[in-house]
Amino acid sequence: MGNLLCCVQVDQSTVAIKERFGKFDEVLQPGCHCLPWCLGSQLSGHLTLRLQQLDVKCETKTKDNVFVNVVASIQYRALADKASDAFYKLSNTRTQIQAYVFDVIRASVPKLNLDDAFEQKNDIAKAVEDELEKAMSAYGYEIVQTLIIDIEPDEHVKRAMNEINAAARMRVAANEKAEAEKILQIKRAEGEAESKYLSGLGIARQRQAIVDGLRDSVLGFSVNVPGTTAKDVMDMVLVTQYFDTMKEIGAASKSSAVFIPHGPGAVRDVATQIRDGLLQGSSHQ
Repeated sequence: MGNLLCCVQVDQSTVAIKERFGKFDEVLQPGCHCLPWCLGSQLSGHLTLRLQQLDVKCETKTKDNVFVNVVASIQYRALADKASDAFYKLSNTRTQIQAYVFDVIRASVPKLNLDDAFEQKNDIAKAVEDELEKAMSAYGYEIVQTLIIDIEPDEHVKRAMNEINAAARMRVAANEKAEAEKILQIKRAEGEAESKYLSGLGIARQRQAIVDGLRDSVLGFSVNVPGTTAKDVMDMVLVTQYFDTMKEIGAASKSSAVFIPHGPGAVRDVATQIRDGLLQGSSHQ
């Protein structure tokens, strides 16, 4: 009915291409337009002005000879003021854009190692965008955004990269574990050394206290009992200690048998040894 009345409707975000006797006449904006077909006017087609997206998957190899699939996402749209160029100059816009993307990616990625390709995705996308903008502007298209959304190596390469990463992490973990064990051993050795030092210090203080006690006893007895010498008092103290020790050994129910010389001579030898120790302890003070 619209064709019979020579009226056409152009939807929003769309333009229509009007021809007269097969030659481009004008671009029809959204709305209702009169198209007198009896005067040779006709509608050649429509051109959308909406933002369009094209995902391009390109296989290439890196500088270190790793084959990867690079996926680029191209967002583009036709320019309203260049609608005639966008409609007439390109027969297949998407194929043309794909060809430029292939050309730029296969020229850029082989200059980079695999790790650098992941790190420089933005640089690759910028190179693709600049090349497309320069080429497609002549055909009435604007490149709005170019994104490198994925760089996918071969499955065997990804598995090898994961194994390398896992091995590196295991090596770090082993080093940390060894360092922890080393610290534990050092701390244990330091603790043992400190313990032995304190134990020796305690034994030395114990012996010093015994020597001091014996000395005080000898001096006190000599003062209270006139006519006795320090030697006599020491002999008496040692004999008393000797008999107390024998008594304790005999009274213990589970004591082991101990064979020691017993007699005045043996007691005299024990007294001499303790006296010498007492004199040596006094000389070190």
